[in-house]
Amino acid sequence: MAADFTEFVHANGARLHRTAVLLAVGDPHLAEDLLQTTYTRLFASWRRVSRAGNPAGYARTTLTNVFLSHRRVRRNHELPTDLLPDEPSYDVAPDGRLDLTAALGLLSPTDRTILVLRYWEDRSVAETASELGLTELAVRSRASRALARLRPHITPLTKEIR
Repeated sequence: MAADFTEFVHANGARLHRTAVLLAVGDPHLAEDLLQTTYTRLFASWRRVSRAGNPAGYARTTLTNVFLSHRRVRRNHELPTDLLPDEPSYDVAPDGRLDLTAALGLLSPTDRTILVLRYWEDRSVAETASELGLTELAVRSRASRALARLRPHITPLTKEIR
């Protein structure tokens, strides 16, 4: 049983990790937490999951649910401080480069999840709707509105490329 699970993680871990990073809007620590919780839930149910026939789909659904439930809880363990670092640090991407994670951060967690599932995971509208418990119409309209909110942040990049 453990060998099968280990094999599954090696085969699907990179893709799940990339999805977690996009859902977490570039916060690598949150992405790791989401992935760890997903793996814990998968391992606890591995007999049932492995017999179901689509463990990768189950893992994606679990990751999505872990992310959405984490966003609902909204725990914040950061403490404000009056001390600032001596040197400013800049995590700015080079000019002309789109910071997708920052653009995704402007969206609600549900809209972000819809875009990641539809366009990163290349899932159909029906699959996305089923996974999130929404209607297909809701997925299409929310995806359309979310893309419209992202366009102003993407347009400058497309003008530079041309």
